[in-house]
Amino acid sequence: MYFSPEVPGTTPLVCVNGGLLFDHNLLWPALAPLAERRQLILYDQRGRGASQIPPGARGARIEHDAGDLVALREAIGLSRWDVLGHSWGGGLAMLATERDQSAVRRLVLVDSVGPVGNWQEDLLRDALPRLGPGDRAVLQHIDQRALLAPDPGVHSAYSRAMYPAWFADTSLSEMFSPPRSDSQTGAAVASRLRGESYDWTPLLRAVSVPTLVIHGERDLLPVSVAREIVATLKYARLEIIPDAGHMPFWESPELFFTLTESFLTTPTP
Repeated sequence: MYFSPEVPGTTPLVCVNGGLLFDHNLLWPALAPLAERRQLILYDQRGRGASQIPPGARGARIEHDAGDLVALREAIGLSRWDVLGHSWGGGLAMLATERDQSAVRRLVLVDSVGPVGNWQEDLLRDALPRLGPGDRAVLQHIDQRALLAPDPGVHSAYSRAMYPAWFADTSLSEMFSPPRSDSQTGAAVASRLRGESYDWTPLLRAVSVPTLVIHGERDLLPVSVAREIVATLKYARLEIIPDAGHMPFWESPELFFTLTESFLTTPTP
């Protein structure tokens, strides 16, 4: 777990990384500029990074991760915080906020997965034209049915080969090392979400927390997913970042941090 220095008189911000298999280093130090005006809290989800593998890891679900986020707030003694979730971490953040609304002042969703899992169906098809021959060969070699099993090696290889496709300019991916992970817990969550899909719409319609939805215009995850989030959450607004992909904090940092700072520092009515 990582805590940046406390900033008196401000609301701490917990940052929830995506990737399902990976740890908080996906967002740190990428989000470090936000720490100038508030304390940032980053942590490793259960069975990822430095977090212990739980008993029955093969039965892990994203809903368990959402419950852990609520438990984390209580364990560190915070009565209120802001929540930022990126990618799959956005889904986790939405689910946790639904459970813990009185403790969440503001919610920021960055290129988040949507309230319904049908966006997964065309992801590989859309990724292949963005990739070089080596990564395409890896993905075409992986039997898609193997991703329905919680094999950490298969899921890690798939994620690493997909990595460049998440950038609007794939050459930028060369500046950042794709993560490695052998998380059994993360593989179990990923395989279940892929195999069973999901529909969180009934739960998320009850969320009444002010929400900023930030989405890269050229993300592999289409803008229609962000629009679906905004249509589902009561008090959400959408900001599209031109020419950015899935990582706007790297691809368009000036606009990303301006939008996020403005939202987080605006007084809550």
